Amino acid sequence: MSDRAPQPVERRLPTEESRQLVALVRDIVSKEIAPRAAEEEEAGVFPREVFTLLSESGLLGLPYGSAHGGGDQPYEVYLQVLEELAAARLTVGLGVSVHSLACHALAGYGTDGQRAAHLTGMLSGGLLGAYCLSEPASGSDAASLRTKAVRDGDDWVLTGTKAWITHGGIADFYTVLARTGAEGPRGITAFLVPGDAEGLSAALPEKKMGMKGSPTAQLHFDGVRVGDDRRLGEEGQGFAIALSALDSGRLGIAACAVGVAQAALDEAVRYATDRHQFGRPVADFQGLRFMLADMATQIEAGRSLYLEAARLRDAGESFSRQAAMAKLFCTDAAMRVTTDAVQVLGGYGYTLDFPVERLMREAKVLQIVEGTNQIQRMVIARHLAGPETR
Repeated sequence: MSDRAPQPVERRLPTEESRQLVALVRDIVSKEIAPRAAEEEEAGVFPREVFTLLSESGLLGLPYGSAHGGGDQPYEVYLQVLEELAAARLTVGLGVSVHSLACHALAGYGTDGQRAAHLTGMLSGGLLGAYCLSEPASGSDAASLRTKAVRDGDDWVLTGTKAWITHGGIADFYTVLARTGAEGPRGITAFLVPGDAEGLSAALPEKKMGMKGSPTAQLHFDGVRVGDDRRLGEEGQGFAIALSALDSGRLGIAACAVGVAQAALDEAVRYATDRHQFGRPVADFQGLRFMLADMATQIEAGRSLYLEAARLRDAGESFSRQAAMAKLFCTDAAMRVTTDAVQVLGGYGYTLDFPVERLMREAKVLQIVEGTNQIQRMVIARHLAGPETR
C-alpha cells in the first residue's frame, strides 16, 4: 500500500471559526481515528474514548445552541465535519450522527427545565446517546410501533422491544418512541430514558457484514419506569418529533455516505497512480481514468446535494424533500463508488490489506438505515404527486 496521503477536500466554509473547526477534526482524525480504524473494525472494537475526546473537543453538539454546551454551528458546517469523520471511520461518523439524532427531541421539544437538567451532559458532558424508533415488526412502518408507555401516577411504565439500535447496550441515554394512545401515528409519545434504568436490557449485538465496531442491538423494556419529567413534548406528539428528527438525520447519513465514497476514491486514485502495468501507471489507461472521473463526479454531486439541503435547513425553510433526495442519491452513489474502487484495485481490492473492501461493506448499510432508499423514493414522490390513492 502506498504511503502517499490523499489531498484533503477543499471546503467552502462560512467563517474562520468553522475553518478552524474542520482543521481540528482533521488533526483528531489523523492522530486518533484513522491509524486504528482498520484493526479495530476487524476486531469489533467500539472506540468509546474517541467519542469522549470528541465531546471534550465540542464536536458532539455542533448543531445545537451554546447555552447548553452546543457548538452553535449551522448544519452546513456540522455535516462537513461528519463527512470528515466518516471518511476516516464510519463507526465514528455515523455514531456522531446518531448521537445528534438522539439529542434532537430534548433540544427541540423539551422544556427549559428539562434542557437545563439534561442537555449539557448530552452535548458536551461526555454522554453518548441512542435513538429508539424501530422495532422487530415495525421498521419502515414506524407508525405501527408496539412498545407501550402506560401512565402510573407521576410515572410512565415502558414495556416492549426496540430493534436495530446503534449504541444499543452502551449508550448513556435513549430517546424512545412509545405508544401512549390509540393505534397510528397520533398515539405515540417521546421519552428520555437513562441507560442504566431498571428493567432495561440489551440483547447481544447483531453480527453485521460491516461497521463491526459499532454495536447494533435490540433493547428490551421490561416495566422501565420513568417520571413524567422525562416525557418530551406533548402526549401524542412523538411521531411528529420523530419525523422532524429523521429529516435532519437523513442529511447526516448523506454526509457520511459522501465521506465513505471520498475515502474509496482517494484509495483508488492512490493505487492507480502508483501501480504499473505494461510499463506505465494503470491510471494512464483510458478505461480506468473514466471510472475515476465518474466516481469523482458522483461524489461532488452528492456533496452539493446535501449541502444545499443543509442551507435550506439553516435558513429555516422546508427541506424534507431535499433531505430524502440527498440520502437517496448519496448512499446509492457511495455503493457505486466503493464497488468501483474495489474493481480499480483488482485482486488487491478484495483483500483486507486495502480498505476498499471494508468501505464497500460499510456503504451498503447506508442505503438501509434511517429509512431505506425505497422509502426515500416514496417520500420524494409524495412531495411531487401527493399521497398515494387507496
